[in-house]
Amino acid sequence: MKVREALADAAARLAAVSDTARLDAELLMAHALGVEREAMLLGRLGEKAPDGFEALVERRLAHEPVAYITGRRAFWTIELQVGPGALVPRPDSETLIEAAITYFGDRSPRRILDLGTGPGTLLLAALDQWPEATGLGVDASEGALAWARRNTISRADFRLGHWGEGLDERFDLILCNPPYVETDAALPADVANYEPASALYAGADGLDDYRVLAPQLGPLLASGGVACIEIGAGQVFSASALFAAEGFTIESRSDLRGIARCLVLTC
Repeated sequence: MKVREALADAAARLAAVSDTARLDAELLMAHALGVEREAMLLGRLGEKAPDGFEALVERRLAHEPVAYITGRRAFWTIELQVGPGALVPRPDSETLIEAAITYFGDRSPRRILDLGTGPGTLLLAALDQWPEATGLGVDASEGALAWARRNTISRADFRLGHWGEGLDERFDLILCNPPYVETDAALPADVANYEPASALYAGADGLDDYRVLAPQLGPLLASGGVACIEIGAGQVFSASALFAAEGFTIESRSDLRGIARCLVLTC
């Protein structure tokens, strides 16, 4: 079977488990070929499909995330290594980077903090945006930090910790994508069965970690700085109330689907 035929067949089968079946098939095929997706589409469609492709499709049919199968995920302007133990970076989280860029304009934050950094997603994207900045990523999971350290650059440090506990410096930009899913919420199988529960669930109302974060952020935020915090769908008012109680001025930013996704906090 040629690559183009194998792609069409895989996409048809993957439609039962994925809303992005064709894209999934293309990413898996490119991985099997050992080339970038664009190169495959431009020059490899007429070749014989590689023998390993079918095994990759079977893994995706079992709901395994594409990022775990290929070992990488694009986010903002960077590409990250990612795998079991780390939350898969999502386009929704790019809303936080966009909000920070809007806030700083032609200025650059000097020090950046990423709380719950996972594989380094937000910190490394921000450092790519601002080449003169340095940053710290904190996570409570050694497994997630192992991925962050694979992705690290010289301007980034990573540390084991529980949110802002034990930090004694101030940061110009704080980024955070905490768990915000209600404990009894139904999630897609590729999320619920594979991604770490500790990075997803946050109590009965999904707000447990915001309750911890809200009183911690003020002492960590430098004068003139900003904190950009990801929230779940429908949480803009409930999460905002927790940060308002700590004296923050709050605005929200929406993702590409129009869902309020980021709280922009200033003192």
